[in-house]
Amino acid sequence: MENSQNLLDIAQSASEASQIARQTLIQKDNFKKLSSFLERISFSLKESFKFETSNRAIENLKAEIETAKQLSLECAEGNRIYLLLNCKRIAGELDKTSKNISRALISFTSGSFELESTNILANLCKNMSDTQYQVSAIEQELLQKIETGIEDRRIDHSYASNLLVRIAESLGISCESSELKTEFERFKKEIENIESSTEALRMEQIIRLLSNADMVTTPKEKEIKYLTKRISLGRHLLEPLPSFYCPIKFDIMEDPVETPAGHTFERAAIEKWLMSAEGNSLCPMTKMPLSRSSLRPNRVLRQSIEEWRNRNTMISIASMKPEIQSNDELEVLRCLNKLRDLCETSQMHREWIVMEDYIPIVAGLLSAKTSEFRVRALAVLYYLAKDSDDNKERIVKENDSIVYIVRSLARKVEESLSALQLLLELSRITHIKTLIGAAQGCILLLVTLANSDDPQASKYAQEVLKNLAFVDTNIIQMARAKFFKPLLHRLCEGPVSIQITMADTLAEVELTDHNKLCLFRDGALNPLLQMLRNSDIDVKAAAVKALQNLSGVAQNGLRLIKEGAKESLFELLFCHSLSSSSSKLREQVARTVMHLAMSTTSSEASQEQISLVETEEDIFKLFSLISYSGPDMQETLLLTFLALCKSPTGSQIRNDLRQISAVKVLVQLCELDDLSVRAAAVKLLFRLTQDGDHTTFLDHVNKKCTANLVKIIETSKNEEEAAAAMGVISHLPRNLQISEHLLDSGALEVIFDCLNYNYTHAPHVKELIENAAEALSRFTVSTNPMWQKRVAEAGMIPVLVKLLSTGHPLAKLHAAVSLKQFSESSRNFSSPVKMGGVLGCCFGSPPANVCQIHGGVCSTESSFCLLEAGAVGPLVAVLGESDDLRVCEASLDAILTLIDGVQLQSGCKVLDEGGALVQMIKILNCSCTNELQEKMLGALQRIFRLVEYKTKYGKSAQMSLVDITQRGSSGAKSLAAKILVQLNVLNEQSTFF
Repeated sequence: MENSQNLLDIAQSASEASQIARQTLIQKDNFKKLSSFLERISFSLKESFKFETSNRAIENLKAEIETAKQLSLECAEGNRIYLLLNCKRIAGELDKTSKNISRALISFTSGSFELESTNILANLCKNMSDTQYQVSAIEQELLQKIETGIEDRRIDHSYASNLLVRIAESLGISCESSELKTEFERFKKEIENIESSTEALRMEQIIRLLSNADMVTTPKEKEIKYLTKRISLGRHLLEPLPSFYCPIKFDIMEDPVETPAGHTFERAAIEKWLMSAEGNSLCPMTKMPLSRSSLRPNRVLRQSIEEWRNRNTMISIASMKPEIQSNDELEVLRCLNKLRDLCETSQMHREWIVMEDYIPIVAGLLSAKTSEFRVRALAVLYYLAKDSDDNKERIVKENDSIVYIVRSLARKVEESLSALQLLLELSRITHIKTLIGAAQGCILLLVTLANSDDPQASKYAQEVLKNLAFVDTNIIQMARAKFFKPLLHRLCEGPVSIQITMADTLAEVELTDHNKLCLFRDGALNPLLQMLRNSDIDVKAAAVKALQNLSGVAQNGLRLIKEGAKESLFELLFCHSLSSSSSKLREQVARTVMHLAMSTTSSEASQEQISLVETEEDIFKLFSLISYSGPDMQETLLLTFLALCKSPTGSQIRNDLRQISAVKVLVQLCELDDLSVRAAAVKLLFRLTQDGDHTTFLDHVNKKCTANLVKIIETSKNEEEAAAAMGVISHLPRNLQISEHLLDSGALEVIFDCLNYNYTHAPHVKELIENAAEALSRFTVSTNPMWQKRVAEAGMIPVLVKLLSTGHPLAKLHAAVSLKQFSESSRNFSSPVKMGGVLGCCFGSPPANVCQIHGGVCSTESSFCLLEAGAVGPLVAVLGESDDLRVCEASLDAILTLIDGVQLQSGCKVLDEGGALVQMIKILNCSCTNELQEKMLGALQRIFRLVEYKTKYGKSAQMSLVDITQRGSSGAKSLAAKILVQLNVLNEQSTFF
């Protein structure tokens, strides 16, 4: 019974030891194996506690289990650094304990246990005996580095710091300085009670090595230690000992190695000697055979050389301070070069330079006039900044140091690169990022360098900008400098408050069209649309402001329409719950909608059939806002509809606007004193008059309206508005009442003034003159001779003739129409010829100025004669030169008035002399409309009735006529065939007919 209780106690102890083994700080894999074995032992003993075994076996097993428990407890509660340094011993003890437990268990297998339990214990004993407990690869590596550092007497901080960081990472210790220092202090305290002198010595060596790490020593402690040592060295440099020199190279050695005979050489020199023909694998001193493998590092000598170098370097660094602050430029440059070289050599030298308080001195040289001083100073500060955050802080605390570093960005390539490198290091500290961003011109210069062709400068600048982008004020500055990547990142992934800030920035920044396109391409659209659909009105407002700025380029506007932005915008625009204080938001929405409307006038919108408004109800709701809005909003909405009227669906939109009585509203707006609203209204009204739907205008255009339009043309300083008002007049229904209203309002005089406008290439003046020429044509109709005389007496016919030569195509067209209308009345107003002689005798000679077309006395003012006005030549020129077939046809109509009726013979003569017949035949060879072609053929049919012209031009016309009979319209074929009969090419019985 006693044995059974003992077995239960051991089982409980094994279970406790198993639990502790799973909580160890190191050797986790090894202790996991031990824990598993202990758990199995506990289970087996609990199952077999009723069986008898010897007391000695029980005591042995109990003792070994307790040993395992204590070892696990030590590794669960001890200092982790100390445990790591003893990892080999711990692994050995684990192996020993495991095997001892296995041996103790073997005696249980020969007792009175059941066969099955005996077999389980036997297998467990074998597994424990065979298991290997090994040190991990990382632990082995760290132990080796520690031994190397001790052997090589490494005292530089970088080696110790890197080693301590690796130790901390392997043990799961935070690398934060305070925590690491606490753990290191616990380690030093733990080894105070070590009894073994050998182990104590080894631990002292390790502490001496790791104490050089930055994390476990405060800057003040380092400085005191350094200054104490440097003062003890004196001020004079020591000459090197003869043993420091290599017998081969005669230089001070860097890596001395010793031969078996006791001679020391520089490793590289002796290895090169042994491989050379001269050396022939013989020692240069003893001439005895020597192999590379027999060379051994001379660590003692190497340490002596390093101590000598360090001593002299300390003294040199301290002694340069007066020289670098002198007025001797050569000395200053030499000192800077020396400091730079020392900084490049090792971290230890950089620390000495900092502790000698060189940072203020070197930072002061950033403002030097000499470029070489600044470049060297930047390089030194860069090396110092790399080492620690404390150095970075000290650099930026110097007066205006950041300002001078930023100024160096704008200088020559070498200096600019050095400044970039230094800024990159400084920008790793949060509060310094703010200081850098606040430096005048800094971010603009960085953005410029980031976009430069120099790959190195671009890389550094982008890295600095990336660091600075952790501060929102810097991101805003970057956006103003047209560097948007950080802003887009914050807009996409930042919290709502930051998204609002970024959207506000996009709204305020002046953007080129390229910027706008790039922002949408790079991801600004989706977050802004999400904000626009947010339920919070402030979020919506921020999105609207940004979209207003970005939607000003057509491609972006079309993307917004495709992505469904118009629904959200219209919802805001028509929202009745918006307070009066939100009127500004409504105006911003309206301007954004205006941009979308303008985008629909692009060629892409036409190709893809993209429209902004699709129903008459939408048009009505949008247009009705004009009546309930202030002037700014009214202007925006009018410009929106002006753009929509030019879109692919413009014809339907113009029709819908006329249906909802938009003309009445626009006529009223044209009378406003607000010039901007009036101009927009006039331009939209002009668009609505272009479709020839006159019914609506007859209802709303009265004498007051026409007078107002004329007044606008007379007084407006906005040429586009004046051109639009003239366009309205030109398109108004041509009924007598409206024409009389226009005449009463002085429209004719205004038209005259516009047609005499000198600056035909000025913006919108071209359109003004074209519209004026069209408006004039309503007063030159042959049905109202009184109007014709009024126009002719005002001297407008020569102006029209001049337009044929100097005007743009539409102006030429309307000029030709007016001249044609004048010419239709010429025969009626040509004065009869009064014959000379006694009592009117018929034998008297006729006057010399008889018109050869009309047979009477003609003049430009009285009979409107084209021949007298010199219009034939310009009309023929227009006929031959114009690419616009409408202009060509109008010119032809005017020319053909000269061969109307009985004046065929004389008219043909004039046309022939003016070259018109040649041009008419040429036109037959060109692609032209069926109507123009038939009109031309009809004229030639009449002209070829005269034998003279049939003979002269018939042959040149034949080929064109034959081609028309094959390819022309039915009417043109018939006319062409009849002319070919006239030319005797076909006979009247031809099968063609």
